[in-house]
Amino acid sequence: MSIPAKMIVDKDFVIGQVDDRLYGSFIEHLGRAVYGGIYEPGHPEADERGFRRDVLRLVRELRVPIVRYPGGNFVSGYDWKDGIGPVEDRPKRLELAWRTVEPNLVGLNEFADWAKAADAEVMWAINLGTQGVEDARNVVEYANHPSGSYWSDLRVKHGYKEPHKIKTWCLGNEMDGPWQIGHKTADEYGRIALESAKVMKWVDPSIELVACGSSALGMKTFADWEATVLDHTYEHVDFLSLHTYYGNAEGDTPTFLARSLQMDEFIDSVAAICDYVKAKKRSKKKMLLSFDEWNVWFHSHAQDKKLDPWQIAPPQLEDVYTMEDALVVGCMLISLLKHADRVKIACLAQLVNVIAPIMTQNGGPAWAQTIYYPYLHASLYGRGAALVPLVTSEKYDTKDITDVPYLESVAVYNEAAGEATIFAVNRHLDQALAFEADLRSFGECRLIEHLVLEHDDLQAVNTAAAPDAVKPHARGDASVDGARVSASLGKASWNVIRLRIGK
Repeated sequence: MSIPAKMIVDKDFVIGQVDDRLYGSFIEHLGRAVYGGIYEPGHPEADERGFRRDVLRLVRELRVPIVRYPGGNFVSGYDWKDGIGPVEDRPKRLELAWRTVEPNLVGLNEFADWAKAADAEVMWAINLGTQGVEDARNVVEYANHPSGSYWSDLRVKHGYKEPHKIKTWCLGNEMDGPWQIGHKTADEYGRIALESAKVMKWVDPSIELVACGSSALGMKTFADWEATVLDHTYEHVDFLSLHTYYGNAEGDTPTFLARSLQMDEFIDSVAAICDYVKAKKRSKKKMLLSFDEWNVWFHSHAQDKKLDPWQIAPPQLEDVYTMEDALVVGCMLISLLKHADRVKIACLAQLVNVIAPIMTQNGGPAWAQTIYYPYLHASLYGRGAALVPLVTSEKYDTKDITDVPYLESVAVYNEAAGEATIFAVNRHLDQALAFEADLRSFGECRLIEHLVLEHDDLQAVNTAAAPDAVKPHARGDASVDGARVSASLGKASWNVIRLRIGK
């Protein structure tokens, strides 16, 4: 027996246009994200620069528009100058954030090359832990100024005549975290972020800047941090960052699947703080949001504690993702789309090996984890205008979260392509949903396909030996009658219903 669930969408009731950067990702000098991930000279799939072609193929398939780099906690102790110039002259450094040795074989120029090969933009994070205004100015000059100055001419000398034209820059990382190198109070960070923002935009007025919000909703600094930082920087930055990770160490699947409701509340709270500062300053500017770290992360915690320090590229944060995790990632993607008016940048953290949708073996294959697929579907089919979803669904309660709808859903209308896409997760662990969607304003619709990600075992994973154990299929039973869509959404499933608009 199925449980009824309905959704109404109207093409004129738009949440906001989906910025392509909503489907960004993140690569940090951490674990095997860089060395053994995107870069492995000598690998059978390595190109002439040492980049793994098999990884690049998987990244390009995702159509990742932007990648945040080089951190993360790493960046607060990183000197970007260590990563430029002849590789043989670059120093090896003790990397304190993750207790490894950083060989600096990949730096700004190499990563810009990799991003170009991946058809992605670079989102560069500057060090506001151990560095400050001077280095913030210099790295923008090195990366973006055409020539005729010390740092731009040095880039030309290093073999890069044309500037990289990096548009999006993060002003540090998680600076309210006591674990952060150079940890600061809100006033200390607000002041250095302001002064850095000024000189960076003086060097290149075309860039966009992201100020650090709190490291997590649960931080004691939350809300006061955001308000204080924005009080300093509001007119000089373009985005405020949010970070969140969810896990299921307790084995409580109903609560785990409901966590995206907390993500909704987090986004709404940060938007409200931004609007408070806007009102306080009598500003006409709306602060946008960059959710530049989000994912499921909990599987690798115990394993990481056993690692010996001071290795180069040890296997850190290598979560092996389950079918259950893919459902949560799908719900989180829907949350981002439901806030497309404010969240314009988002970075799934991270991209390769480190809490990532793509895994590799050193010297061996690369494969897609379970969470790869909802990310892939949203990136491919979730571009256009996000529409207001009016959802009717039975609900359930957990010990932490109440009024959780079994149906989590949103629709995106790509007018240029003449397509609409419904993304839907059935949170019910035992029963299908008898789903109906009313697209009354669209007129005649035709079904393109109904993609489904499901598995009888919610703990099923993909591995090098069985890379397709959890994989989507196109055997969903959606049907269309005019502007009405009907489908059975299987228990604990991710669904993508693609529609052609018009005859």
